[in-house]
Amino acid sequence: MSTKVAIVGASGKMGRLVRGIVDGHDEFEVFAELGSKDELYDMNGADLVVDVSVPGASQSVVDYALSQGINVLVGTSGWSGDRILRLQHTLAALPDTGVVIVPNFSLGSVLATAFSAMAAQFFNSIEIVEAHGASKLDSPSGTAVRTAELIGLARAGVGPVSAPHTDQRARGQQVASVPIHSLRLHGVVAKQDVIFGGTGEVVTISHETLSSSSYETGILLGLAAARDARGVTVGLDKLLNLDRLLAANQTEADSGWVPEPETVSGQAARATIA
Repeated sequence: MSTKVAIVGASGKMGRLVRGIVDGHDEFEVFAELGSKDELYDMNGADLVVDVSVPGASQSVVDYALSQGINVLVGTSGWSGDRILRLQHTLAALPDTGVVIVPNFSLGSVLATAFSAMAAQFFNSIEIVEAHGASKLDSPSGTAVRTAELIGLARAGVGPVSAPHTDQRARGQQVASVPIHSLRLHGVVAKQDVIFGGTGEVVTISHETLSSSSYETGILLGLAAARDARGVTVGLDKLLNLDRLLAANQTEADSGWVPEPETVSGQAARATIA
């Protein structure tokens, strides 16, 4: 029997992509298509909700779905550490329900983030430059925040990165001590550079999304994982079992610096509410 999927944000670019993927696989079927301002009871009866709406609506979508006992796959930015913590408390009382939150469905992007976390303990000077289309509502991007968080965790036994003059606004927004610089430009899909400065050398780990088709494999993985999820899962890296790579250079910080807990989110540290 196929899984009935309700898509919230169905008219958007990601919503249309999710619809095509669901239509193309026998194990899933589209049950309902909702806009960000539609009545949420239209999802009643679905087996799974996919939220690709807007930051201002996402919390309500997830809360309502959980109240109906429906699992959720979240592809919307704006899920701060506080939001995820509250979600974990909510799901603690709902042991048969789960939410999967994915900042970026691109396999290449999540691998670049993992590689950046691996390199982080070897360089003290690290900054992130990310670029998206002019219509993206939130900054920094969820992917950049996730990357900075994992860099912070990888450096837990080493200390914060060296980021001079962060009191100046042009130096970007710091997440887990890593400065993030956001560009919003017409003609751009998505691009992220993680730049590591060392003695006599610079290393750049770069990923660029050229087409939304790069999200298809990740969306399918997310759908399969969210269908049977329990509790909260954050990041495509968890679905790909990339923890085995990240754990190799994450030192337990018994007495060292650890990233500030309020920024550990896997999604955007700050969102522009639509």
